[in-house]
This record gives sequence, structure tokens and C-alpha cells, in this order.
Amino acid sequence: MDIPRIFNITESAHRIHNPITPEKLATLGAALRLKAGARVLDLGSGSGEMLCTWARDHDVIGTGIDLSQLFTEQAKLRAVELGVADRATFIHGDAAGYVSDDKADVAACVGATWIGGGVAGTIELLAQSLRPGGIILVGEPFWRQLPPTEDVAKGCLAHSISDFLMLPELLASFGQQGYDVVEMVLADQDGWDRYEAAKWLTMRRWLEANPDDELAKEVRGQLTSEPERYAAYTREYLGWGVFALMPR
Repeated sequence: MDIPRIFNITESAHRIHNPITPEKLATLGAALRLKAGARVLDLGSGSGEMLCTWARDHDVIGTGIDLSQLFTEQAKLRAVELGVADRATFIHGDAAGYVSDDKADVAACVGATWIGGGVAGTIELLAQSLRPGGIILVGEPFWRQLPPTEDVAKGCLAHSISDFLMLPELLASFGQQGYDVVEMVLADQDGWDRYEAAKWLTMRRWLEANPDDELAKEVRGQLTSEPERYAAYTREYLGWGVFALMPR
């Protein structure tokens, strides 16, 4: 049970596997007014930076589930490093369909909404683990500006323009699902740079150490093409944010 190996290679040096920066992750934790002892569930927890830093800064209790064995091990090491291993627990497993027996004050899926087949399904999944009065967190892309053609959308690694909404429409869609939007923290282009550009050095170092690996050709291809593709498409057209929701 694992994610495709290419992601374990390209993001192996990442602490945060989406375009949010450590500073904005801290802003989000403060914005939610987290109380000591609050329980946080993170589906698709990656390398655990959100849970670990919030356990350190706000004394929350967290459980993270992630399909990547590598990222889960990194999360456990990060919890030890920050002295929060008694409050942040990480499970290597499939977050799709996961419902916690202990209801959470915050139920999150920050950048992995495929676990519920999209935003709506992920919100429905998270709601099953949420205590009354709790907050759902969803991390999701949106169009900063609408791509003029389907080819531009595909340059952003979307299947089509219809994959994502503009920000006002995305916010409206949460209301249509019966939720109030009570907070949001949006990534900026610097955050995208840190997420995407950090992969390039990782790929280069990996290629130097693994020239004969079966994935070397694929990694070489990505390293050659990704800087230009990213600068031309994702950086200009695609936004990303974390949205805090409460049931109406």
C-alpha cells in the first residue's frame, strides 16, 4: 500500500506537500482559534507538518492517515523532533472512507480530496468524524484566472477547465452543500514556488545518486520540462487555498 513511487521521489524532501508555506500554516492554526486538547483528524496527512506544528504551538491532539509509507515515517520522525509524539499519531493507511471513532474538533483533508472522489464527497466523509460545532478543513485548487483554452488547463495538469472553479464559485459551492465558510488561508505564488521548485533540486540529486534506476528516464523528463511548464501555466493560472467550513 503506497502512492506512486514518482511522488515519493519528487517530494521526498518536502515537509509540506502542497503550496502552503510554514508561515501560512501557522496563520491557519491561529485563525482557527484552536484550544489546548482539541482533537484534529487529518486525512492525507503527508509528512505531518500541520499536526506536528499545531500540537507544538496549540497543544492539540492529532491523528493523521496517509497512503505514503515514506511520508508517514517522516511524520513520525517530525513528531519526535518537535517533542509531540505523545500528541500526534500517524497511521500508514488509506484515508479514503476513514471515519474516526473519536469525533474531531477539526476534521481536515488539505490537498487530497480525491479520497472522497472530489470536494463534495470529501466534505461528506469528513463530516462523519466531526463533533457538533466542529470545523471541516478542505484544501483545494481554484482558477486564479480562467484558462483561455483547454490546452492551457492541461498545462496546469488539470484534465479540463471544468476540473476547478474560480474562487467566488468555489466559495459559493460550499454554501450549496450546506456549509458556512468561516475562514480561509490562500496560497500565493511564493508558496507555489516553494512547493514546485523544491522538487527540482530533489530530482537532480536523486538522478545523480540513481542513474540506472528504472524511473530515471521519467525523472529526467520531469526535471527537463517542469520549470518551464510550471512558470507558464500553474504559476499564472492556478490558485490554492484551505477553507474552514461549519455545517449550517
